[in-house]
Amino acid sequence: MLEEMLTQAFWLGLLKIIGVNIVLSGDNAVVIALAARSLPARQQKQAIFWGSAAAIVMRIILTLFAVKLLAVHWLKLVGSALLFWIGIKLLVPEEGENGVDASDNLMAAIKTILIADLVMSLDNVIAVAAAAGGSTTLLILGLGISIPLVIVGSTLLLHLMERFPVIITIGGALIGFVAGEMVVTDPALSGWLSGLGVQFTADGKPWVGGASLALVAGVLGAGAVVASGLLLARRQQGAGSHGSSAAGSGTVDS
Repeated sequence: MLEEMLTQAFWLGLLKIIGVNIVLSGDNAVVIALAARSLPARQQKQAIFWGSAAAIVMRIILTLFAVKLLAVHWLKLVGSALLFWIGIKLLVPEEGENGVDASDNLMAAIKTILIADLVMSLDNVIAVAAAAGGSTTLLILGLGISIPLVIVGSTLLLHLMERFPVIITIGGALIGFVAGEMVVTDPALSGWLSGLGVQFTADGKPWVGGASLALVAGVLGAGAVVASGLLLARRQQGAGSHGSSAAGSGTVDS
């Protein structure tokens, strides 16, 4: 290990992994910030730290099996469904939490972060594994260094969401975009899509008529998550206001 760290190739590989993680960790930071935004300030920091650290460890494990995982049929479709659910859930304001213990909310936020990062990392781990060049030491060290990058990004987004709530909607759209892309890149659908005239690039991206099918599916996925999330949020607010008015009309002056 020490001899490996003294080589120029090791440090170049480490720089590549850090660079790849800076580029690829943006969507993960969005998920972490969305999941932690409704927690108290102290627990926001705990959710960001533990969620980020656990997600990085999980990504290391994923990377070791990246090529085999991405070849599993239906895995991306299941992951896509999970992301759609998470994206919509994060856009709907939480209610009825007065009787819920604060630690339960913290664990729920960390669980959401882990599930979303697990799914969103399926494609990202290929790039990280390639940058590591087969070195497990380089892989673990590089991803470990990326933990503070994700934490800083999540914290910054959390503050921006408080000032500009529209970022919450944009974050939900990003999750939906990733989910939509995953649907059309699952190997289980490649044969069926090929029969419809869809062509695939060397990295497995589908194209039809000169347009990226993954891009189209991503845009549709983003629209579906935002529309569903906003619709459910309005229904929830409408039900809350209706309940409040009904309770008010039922009071009798003494």
